[in-house]
Amino acid sequence: MKLALGSIRRRGKNGCFAYRCQVNGRRTEISLQTKDYHEALKKVADLVPIAQARTAEVVAAHVNEARGFAKQATDLALVDSWDVYSHHPDRAIPHTVHEQLSYKASYLEFVNFATRPATGDERKKRIPHTIISLMKEITPMVAAEFADYLRRQPISVHTHNRKLKRIRKVISVLKEYLGSENPFYAKSLFRNNREEQDTVVRRQAFTKEEENRLLEELRSPERKLMNKEEIRVIYTIGMYTGQRLKDCVLLQWQNVDLPHRRIYVKQFKTGKEVSIPLAPQLYDALIEAQNWKCNQYVCPRCAARYNRTDENGKNVGNNLIDLDVLRVIRWIGLEPSVSVPGRKKKMTVYGFHSLRHSFASFCAEAGVPKAVLLSILGTESEIADKYYTHVGNEAQEKAIAAISGTTFENPDKAKIQKALDFIGQKPLPLPDELVQIREILLGA
Repeated sequence: MKLALGSIRRRGKNGCFAYRCQVNGRRTEISLQTKDYHEALKKVADLVPIAQARTAEVVAAHVNEARGFAKQATDLALVDSWDVYSHHPDRAIPHTVHEQLSYKASYLEFVNFATRPATGDERKKRIPHTIISLMKEITPMVAAEFADYLRRQPISVHTHNRKLKRIRKVISVLKEYLGSENPFYAKSLFRNNREEQDTVVRRQAFTKEEENRLLEELRSPERKLMNKEEIRVIYTIGMYTGQRLKDCVLLQWQNVDLPHRRIYVKQFKTGKEVSIPLAPQLYDALIEAQNWKCNQYVCPRCAARYNRTDENGKNVGNNLIDLDVLRVIRWIGLEPSVSVPGRKKKMTVYGFHSLRHSFASFCAEAGVPKAVLLSILGTESEIADKYYTHVGNEAQEKAIAAISGTTFENPDKAKIQKALDFIGQKPLPLPDELVQIREILLGA
């Protein structure tokens, strides 16, 4: 529909209305962000000054006004912005106290950086610095300087990006106090995961022998550890269910069905509910745990220790249990974590989560279908993918053999056949040992 100045049209059959006009001699179309015709007309009345503007500066001012980026009647000091954000109805409300405190720590780190005076080293090296006092003074240059500051810190790519995302959320909530759009949406501020592609340290799985040694050490009277018997049960649950540490420590008796030999777990991290049959070793451990049954938890002392919080409500008991678990791993001669260049914190190699990797590894080696494994571990497929990649190896080798004009031969089967040929060359009758070896190879 044509208006006195410009026109409005609907984008698509059921789309939003848009205002089309001439701005400073150029044809422009501005989305009205509404599907209601009468509301669109009201918004056009606010945009008419844009079409009547004569200079780019005046146009920009009107656009900022229309988008809600204009200067507010009262400015917001940067040092007061967290208090405003923490009471804002649109603030982020993380599920854990730890993440809530991380939001505050990340944002205040930015505030302290942006309001800091220049240091002597910065003046000598001419490192750029900006002292700002108001929210509206947060510019792309300030955001870029802070991102460069984070890049010089001994933190991982993941930590770098998480800090920026938290700050971006806070500033988005306080956008009414900004003088422009949120500069923390710029992709150039974030680091790429490929920056750490040379870091080869990854979580390792335990072998079956190492798992047995863990349980043996926990049975040894020479080893001293708080709540050692409960820790052994927790380890056993992790070995034969593949569940995370928190799910094992806080397992309740109401979710254990001993008559039908099955346990039920609603995973704390994902909310996924899984049902797992009890292995004989785990069944025996739970029968033993009934000797100290005193409340709803299978491991009551460890559960109470795990649920311990500080004065802010942040969980601190999880670290205490984790330290107990890592101590057992050191008993068998494994180092849980290693130092990595460029990072302040060590990277974990072996931990309780390694039992989850072991569980997936053993299932893959036994030929358990991937879907069955996921029904036990939950919807997370990252670990499963790591240990099920070998399924396609033989198919890949066949493909290479086909294009190279050679015959594909399974190397394991070739070794077995070679051993059988060697045994077949021996004079009859064969010694009992060779007879047993031949039967084993034929069975393979």
